[in-house]
Amino acid sequence: MRAHYLQHVPFEGLGSIEPWLQAAGYRITRTRFFDDGELPSTDGLDLLVVMGGPMGVNDTAEFPWLAREMVFIHEVIASGAPVLGICLGAQLIAGALGARVYKNREKEIGWHPIQATAPGGPASFGFPPSAEVFHWHGETFDLPPGAIRLASSQACESQAFQVGSSVIGLQFHLETTPTSARDLVANCREELIPSRYVQTEETILAAQSERYDSINRLMGEVLAYLTGGNG
Repeated sequence: MRAHYLQHVPFEGLGSIEPWLQAAGYRITRTRFFDDGELPSTDGLDLLVVMGGPMGVNDTAEFPWLAREMVFIHEVIASGAPVLGICLGAQLIAGALGARVYKNREKEIGWHPIQATAPGGPASFGFPPSAEVFHWHGETFDLPPGAIRLASSQACESQAFQVGSSVIGLQFHLETTPTSARDLVANCREELIPSRYVQTEETILAAQSERYDSINRLMGEVLAYLTGGNG
């Protein structure tokens, strides 16, 4: 099995997704848009993961590869392969499926709760009724046609969505590890202007290991759902 991921900046990698994929027997390949940006054929892809990044879906003048990336995402979705998008990745999926992506009324950075908005079951993935997860986003999106909203928060209505049985977009970061949280803070510290939903660097990095363990387990559940229980 082959999993491919799309990486937009060096400091936003797979995090806890990587050991999950390795344990499930996947061969992992990647496209680095900050490097050569070469995209593979959609043939033979068993899973596509689209990572986050500080740029926005509409920043195509500065990052022209975004348009090419959305075409590729649309092609993979059309092929029927499972697709997972995280933060910018979720916004790119929404954009690839024709939904509007725009600035949210609030930035949401740090550890904040989400609430499930779908019960789970055969039709959709089910999140816990409430879960405290890691956020770093300032944009949002309309739901793509036919999508189910899976989770919301006080700061952002569309926190997670699902299209069909094989496409899930997450505004939040379940893959975050202590190392990746430190990397995000180090590279995006200028965004940490305290407000209602933006925590300080000290608060973000004070999270205990149990908090990371909890979101990483939930990330594994999302991956298992998308891939039919592998891992």
